[in-house]
Amino acid sequence: MANHKSAKKRARQDLKRAARNKTSRTRVKSALKSAGIALDSGDAAAATTAVRTAEGILRRVASKGVIPKKRASRITSRLAKRRNAMSS
Repeated sequence: MANHKSAKKRARQDLKRAARNKTSRTRVKSALKSAGIALDSGDAAAATTAVRTAEGILRRVASKGVIPKKRASRITSRLAKRRNAMSS
């Protein structure tokens, strides 16, 4: 456990941030899972909607610094590539 006043404050802040980031990471996982299911189903309309939703969540989480921006971009690109492969 921390002994200094500033270290104790840092520990409290870390707990708050970890809880906040956990909810964001959970939302990302759920959105990616639903997008994957929609892409696997073969329904183009559902896949488009799910991919757009996942993309928005990824961008929001990346802008807040929960995940790196390049990782969000990479995941978004892979989803779009799978979505575009359905239509061709």
